[in-house]
Amino acid sequence: MAKRESTFGNMLLALTVVTLISSASLGFVYELTKGPIAAAKLAKKNEALQSVLPEFNNHPVEEVYKKAVDGDTLYFFPARRDSQLVGTAVETFSPKGFGGTIRLMVGFLPDGTINNVAVLEHKETPGLGDKMDRKKSDWSVQFEGKNPKNFKLAVKKDGGDVQAITASTISSRAFCDAVERAYNSLMKGGQQ
Repeated sequence: MAKRESTFGNMLLALTVVTLISSASLGFVYELTKGPIAAAKLAKKNEALQSVLPEFNNHPVEEVYKKAVDGDTLYFFPARRDSQLVGTAVETFSPKGFGGTIRLMVGFLPDGTINNVAVLEHKETPGLGDKMDRKKSDWSVQFEGKNPKNFKLAVKKDGGDVQAITASTISSRAFCDAVERAYNSLMKGGQQ
């Protein structure tokens, strides 16, 4: 068999074929995994709603409304029991985390009292900043039952009422920032 001479045209054809096959494969895998990824995110959101709100019998995900705040979006999930508002969960964020943006789900009672907080997403340092997550430590318990009207959402080092995570003041500040952003937006017309 004769050896083919390597020319610019041959190389271009080979590269084009490889690129087409690769992009078609990538598109197929994306379409295949898009549904399961969306379902997993929805399940995680529903789990967070269950953990941060008092008992409810409506579908907060179906009643969600949003508000643009500080270059991002907050999502409000009203929880009702027999048509009576029992709380509102706010999916909030802070860009001030040590590892980047953190996202929380904060459950508020109708009077603004924090019912519970769940961490949805973060990239904080394992063993330090990740202690904000209830699966890693009980640090976030100090927010439960507190009303930001008379509980200063800042670490004690900054004159607030929050005991910072040891060696993770930046992560603690970001957590407080996200909770305060949710509270302020809720109190400024976020409740329905």
